[in-house]
Amino acid sequence: MKLYLPLILIPLLASCASPNKVERLTPVTEIKYKQTEGYTHQFANTYKRPKSYPHTCEQDCYPDNEDIQCNSEMEQCQYIGSNPALTIDEARNYSIRWLGHASFVITTPTDETILVDPVTRQFDWPIDWAFTNLAGGFYRQLPPKVTNDELASTKAVVYSHIHYDHFNKADIADIGNNTKYLTPLNFADYFPTGGYDIVEMPWYSSYDIGQTTVHFVPAHHFSNRIVVPFITNDDDETLWGGWLLENKGKTVFFAGDTGYSGHFKDIHNAFGDIDVCLIPIASYHHEEHGKWYRNVHLTPEDALVAAEDMNCGVVIPWGYGNSSWKMGDHTSHSALFRLLHMKEQLNSKIPLYILNEGERAKF
Repeated sequence: MKLYLPLILIPLLASCASPNKVERLTPVTEIKYKQTEGYTHQFANTYKRPKSYPHTCEQDCYPDNEDIQCNSEMEQCQYIGSNPALTIDEARNYSIRWLGHASFVITTPTDETILVDPVTRQFDWPIDWAFTNLAGGFYRQLPPKVTNDELASTKAVVYSHIHYDHFNKADIADIGNNTKYLTPLNFADYFPTGGYDIVEMPWYSSYDIGQTTVHFVPAHHFSNRIVVPFITNDDDETLWGGWLLENKGKTVFFAGDTGYSGHFKDIHNAFGDIDVCLIPIASYHHEEHGKWYRNVHLTPEDALVAAEDMNCGVVIPWGYGNSSWKMGDHTSHSALFRLLHMKEQLNSKIPLYILNEGERAKF
């Protein structure tokens, strides 16, 4: 009988958990769905796959750079170069701390702390099990954690999409239910039950967190969570996107996972020049996986073009790092080498502000 007791207790404990509160915002623009036979519920990107890209590095993409100090070739590195000197208006000051991969802690000028895609462990089960047992222990080094003070002051958590490296249920338990969770549409069903306050948002909708307006904006990506597609399929049933924070007339943009498309110019048309842009550079194995992979991820040179499209005041790149899953040419820092090289090659005037994991900057 003892062997069956845990199986009995699991549903009983789950039934005792407080139900989540879910608010779904009304779309302010038309929601685009896939025109796939048999499906009327799958979200779609605004733009089709680009036929070509403005720039592509073809050879010698990773020259040595004295500003990056590594233990081995492009592996386990620290950025030791200088960052641009920025004029900081203390009355309009954002504090931004990068935890690694896509995870940020942002404190606004009016002291609202907002967590962005907090994944501070490995993947959720069963992906975690698969990587341990089927992929030879493919793990990242654990990143810096959200501090207790940061957790205590957190007013909102925002998620860009439902992929395992951007949405981790174990972290939600640590964050707790004394904060708002802002998510794309159809996201709440994937949350654990525990009295969480969830707001599902379509593109170009807005929600106020204290004195900060949080806008959900498009990305060029996709979504799925289920890993046994032949049994069931949740492809693109949840929306994906980026986030734009606006406080005292100053903006911070987080792109989420995205490929390059016209949506960057659309965001600029809607919000004007962006002060600080957090843009991914490191998941781009287009040489291995063909055109599809680049369709939904930025290369470092794509990121530079996107920054030009939005006229970013400064760009903080993310996705590389000692706590990354090494999605940029299979080393921790190859994407950063390529970014710095292509910035020079393209003569990009957008300033880059390079962080090592755990570091904080003020803008």
